[in-house]
Amino acid sequence: MSDHAPRTRLATHRVTNQPAPGGDRDLLGDDPPLREALAREAPDWVARRLAPLGREAGSERIQALGEAADRHPPTLRLFDRHGRRLDEVSYHPAYHELMHLAIDRGWHAVAWQEEGRGGHQAHVAALYLLTQAEPGFCCPVTMTHAAMPVLRHSSRAQARWAPGLLAWDYDPRALPATEKSGLTFGMAMTEKQGGSDLRATSTQADPLAATRAESLAATHAEPSDDGWRLTGHKWFCSAPMSDAFLTLARTDDGLGCFLVPRFTPDGERNAIELQRLKEKCGNRANASAEIEYRGAWAEPIGAPGRGIATLLEMVQQTRLDSATAPVGMMRQALRVAWHHVRERHAFGRALAEQPLMQAVVADLALEVEAGLALVMRAARAFDGAARGDENERALARLLPALAKYWHNKRGPGFMAEAMECLGGIGYVEESPLARLYREAPVNSIWEGSGNVICLDVLRVLGRHPEALAACWQAMAPARGEDRRLDAALTELERLLAGPAEGLEPRARWLTQRLAQCLQAALLVQHAPSEVADTFCATRLGNEASPAYGVLPSGSPCKALLARIES
Repeated sequence: MSDHAPRTRLATHRVTNQPAPGGDRDLLGDDPPLREALAREAPDWVARRLAPLGREAGSERIQALGEAADRHPPTLRLFDRHGRRLDEVSYHPAYHELMHLAIDRGWHAVAWQEEGRGGHQAHVAALYLLTQAEPGFCCPVTMTHAAMPVLRHSSRAQARWAPGLLAWDYDPRALPATEKSGLTFGMAMTEKQGGSDLRATSTQADPLAATRAESLAATHAEPSDDGWRLTGHKWFCSAPMSDAFLTLARTDDGLGCFLVPRFTPDGERNAIELQRLKEKCGNRANASAEIEYRGAWAEPIGAPGRGIATLLEMVQQTRLDSATAPVGMMRQALRVAWHHVRERHAFGRALAEQPLMQAVVADLALEVEAGLALVMRAARAFDGAARGDENERALARLLPALAKYWHNKRGPGFMAEAMECLGGIGYVEESPLARLYREAPVNSIWEGSGNVICLDVLRVLGRHPEALAACWQAMAPARGEDRRLDAALTELERLLAGPAEGLEPRARWLTQRLAQCLQAALLVQHAPSEVADTFCATRLGNEASPAYGVLPSGSPCKALLARIES
């Protein structure tokens, strides 16, 4: 909350030329590009349901909770006072309040409860708003949301776990799932020796009933309740207080996908031992642990030997969230910078009145608007795929990877530029920009780092040519509207028509260019002409620059700045 009547007349000076406290904000009502994207991409109910979240997430109370959750990271509690093993993580109360904000309103479940009817658009827009409260706690929200497609591979697992996953009730107690009112899910895939190379997984799964396991391998039938035992080490396990974890382990049939509950079916604590919590650069509100399975009880999900393919359905969902979160963080940084420069004076006038500062902030605003347009279009593709639209299904294969790669490459530089708008005060931890700067790289690293994502783009283009065809179709209405976009598309077509073996060294450029062209095409079709023209000039034209604020002469900065807030 704002401090009451702070003193401005001090012993040696007066405090002047400082922006006023921000106060309560409406993160939806004050965001014209978001309101326009919702009106364009989503059913009417989505904006109505998001309206209270926009007001609450932008309130001083929730913003203060985000700062507190980051400032007081979780701690590890391995044993009780008598030496009995617990393997628990303790969180600051602010973290739990933020989890209630998301889960008690159903934002982890909306994509499935309204699937094909705007649910994915609602989830992505909500994540964009929640990220502006605190990005770290959004990780368990994302993983809980993303677990549903994996559960659908087992009718028994879905019947047992989906009701708790979809419940609108955050229940942080360490209890068996059957005794809780709501459940959260985590994921543990990477190992020391493999990292992104999941085929190097060495964690071993052994059936508790070997004869039953042999029968399953022969018939591909669903498993019994006998369960399996997992033994091995996982280098990263995010949100280790989740009620269940989806993980990979090696079987006689190859890598399998397994669900590992925190408590075994008989109510005992499962043998999931937390080795340590990672001391991360950012993402401090969220715990990430190194764990060992010491004969942990687990149940298989999906076909034997198809664990990676099964878990990739979860990863496809988390990748879209990892593409959305940096846009939400950039939006928060933009608001902080814009608030500051409008009220801070230097060289005789407000910073916001100075042409060079206008160019910088206008360029930052362009980046946010383009990113938002792309993730909302990707969310619409997910809902279209759920309705059985094959063209949208093809688009949904490609857009999350494109957006995840490019938005996260733009994020760190964006945060640094926003810091410069504030000067030295932007670099100290009291400013949210320092927290956002530390957070900026994480979504690029999680769920596939840059090279992995670009190689996946090549894989999709090679195995699913319909995805590229759907991409061209999505951009077709913009052809002929801007010469720079037309030239970029022609260049892309020429590259993709060449030898496939020549694509891998240029995979980053190809991924970047496809993402930028999609952003440009969406803005050309739907945004005001000032936005679309300036974006094409600064991202696709001859004056394109990797630095923010390099706008061509005569750019309509005032029109762009007017779209930052209502």
